[in-house]
Amino acid sequence: MNDSASNYSARDRATHLHSFTNLHRHLEQDSLVIEHGEGVYLVDAQGRKYLDAMSSLWCANLGYSEQRLVDAARRQLQQLPYSHTFRGRSHHKLIELAEKLVEITPRPLQKVFFAGSGSEANESAIKMAWSYHKILGKPAKRKIMARHGAYHGSTVFATRLCGMPDMHEYLNAHFEEVVSTDLPCFFREARDGETEEVFSDRLASQLEAQILDHGADTIAAFIAEPVMGVGGVILPPEGYFPKIREILRRHDILLIVDEVVCGFGRTGRLFGSETYGIEPDILTLAKGITSAYFPMSAAVVTGEVYDSLVRASRENGSFSHGFTYSGHPVGAAVALEAIAIIEERDIPGHVRQVGDYFHDRLRSLESSAIVGDTRSIGLMGGFEIYRDPGPRERFDPSFSAGSLLMDLAEENLLFVRAVGDTIVLAPPLIVTEPEIDILIERLKTSIDLLEERLSP
Repeated sequence: MNDSASNYSARDRATHLHSFTNLHRHLEQDSLVIEHGEGVYLVDAQGRKYLDAMSSLWCANLGYSEQRLVDAARRQLQQLPYSHTFRGRSHHKLIELAEKLVEITPRPLQKVFFAGSGSEANESAIKMAWSYHKILGKPAKRKIMARHGAYHGSTVFATRLCGMPDMHEYLNAHFEEVVSTDLPCFFREARDGETEEVFSDRLASQLEAQILDHGADTIAAFIAEPVMGVGGVILPPEGYFPKIREILRRHDILLIVDEVVCGFGRTGRLFGSETYGIEPDILTLAKGITSAYFPMSAAVVTGEVYDSLVRASRENGSFSHGFTYSGHPVGAAVALEAIAIIEERDIPGHVRQVGDYFHDRLRSLESSAIVGDTRSIGLMGGFEIYRDPGPRERFDPSFSAGSLLMDLAEENLLFVRAVGDTIVLAPPLIVTEPEIDILIERLKTSIDLLEERLSP
């Protein structure tokens, strides 16, 4: 590490409390200081150029050098750098963005609430679900059903929605109002002889049994990602969402679809809800809405949900929810430009085209003796690291095989992400087939090194 990079690393460790980092280990480790980005690559303070196979955090969908987004932000900063949305205030770009989101999101979504992050959008959706049921005379409907392995954010209630026990234990986050439901992972959870359709039938039956056990009159909403991203790129089994939707309707439970990761082309359609035929009551968006060039998120609701909020306001006063940066003018301008780029360049079509190639190259990793269960949709994929892929025998957790592979990949100038011994990938949506080849070759090299490290 050169002197300049070393200096920045030391200064960072001296003052910066990092997100999702082993803080104890980081006391002895250098910080990785990123200086600039080029397309699908990030360049650190020492000039090393990494292919980012994670779009940072599933978010830099249009890469790191899209000048049109930079120009959109600059123009808006010069014209109107800030204005809020309280007490009926708005601005031109936000009005255009709300109209655009209503136009492109799955029908019958009709109104858009804006926030600054996926966590904020999901918590806003929960509060609207509570209000919806209360104004309809069912104030006891407050419990939220969320799936094991899910990730829905890191604010207080969103943390508890996450089906990740380590997040709950570290932060002492426990709420009786969250009901954990089954992980819809076919290769892990299916019984011998079950087809995907039969597996979905069983999950639906078990969900309804949980609803009846808790009492449908206590449950407000069910929240789910179309594809579970941080949970390991878990693709829903055949028939899953239509079966779940039918049960929720039967028991007057709202469906909140978290499209924070899947939205804006990741699955090969503009929204994961389109890919899997999901009909949300509330749909949440973030990340790809601005390609991460500015923090922004949204919760888009049906007319029925909106009407309940209007009725609540008529009876109780203002809709008392919102954030300082809800509908930020710069975020709105960048989001409009990002959506324009997505439409003009047919980014979902590109994702479908290169997604097939990505899928085939990902499967080639199974030639390794420690890789199994590769899967993908569009440009999100994952695979498992096994001691023996045949019987799906895992390594001892103390080996931290996934974390080790993540470190080896970084040494080979590739950013991937480990979730336990699951490796997940989500390159920018502008990635090309030659860049996918580079990604896979660097990953294969890293897997070979991991095999050597883990050999007895």
